[in-house]
Amino acid sequence: MSALASVPDTRPLAGRVVLVVGAHGGLGRALALACARAGATQVLLGRSARKLERVADAVEQAGGEALLYPLDLEGASPDDYAELAARIGERFGRLDGLVHCAADFPGLTPLEHADPAGFARTVHVGLTARWWLSQACLPLLRASDAGRLVFLADPAPAAAPAYWGGYGIVQPAIEALAATLQAETATSPLRVHVLRPGPLRTPLRARAYAADGDRLARDPAAAADDCIALLAPGPDPAAAP
Repeated sequence: MSALASVPDTRPLAGRVVLVVGAHGGLGRALALACARAGATQVLLGRSARKLERVADAVEQAGGEALLYPLDLEGASPDDYAELAARIGERFGRLDGLVHCAADFPGLTPLEHADPAGFARTVHVGLTARWWLSQACLPLLRASDAGRLVFLADPAPAAAPAYWGGYGIVQPAIEALAATLQAETATSPLRVHVLRPGPLRTPLRARAYAADGDRLARDPAAAADDCIALLAPGPDPAAAP
């Protein structure tokens, strides 16, 4: 064996398998690239196959490996998530990280005038679908020596709740969901985190702050780096504010 071949891969996610949900969104794409640089093998989930392919091309250019799984969270059933988990299990035998980046936000509007179907879609994609997928993947995350489950939560609606509609209502529910899982898995190697990245320059954010340019927003790559720290095995870092 050559000296070069014996050098260990010290990247934080080397040899890890990570499922990125909402991988072709603003933060999801940044996270996929960060995971590639960190050494992870990824399963990229999103509703558009064409957009996933573009993200996968960027991941490969960054030296990473990605499998694509097109799936629309709005219409997917628990059986669909069970099938996804079964395929990951057959391929890898475990899942080391699951990150929920997908969200539905139609724009700011008074709750009184919210479209009923749109409200239901936002709540389902942001909360129910996240749980169904997480529940299906929990056995795989437990099969890892250091499984990590990361929920993204937006703190903006808590600061000024008016007009955020179903999206704003979902954010504290995500926090409650994560807190429940944290309590129930406290004695296991599985760790559940909530990442609160703050304002990011993403298409979702632009739908709320298009008028003033949202000067407070930062590059999604910064939040992606915060997420890599949460996904890495070892002592738990403090969750980003």
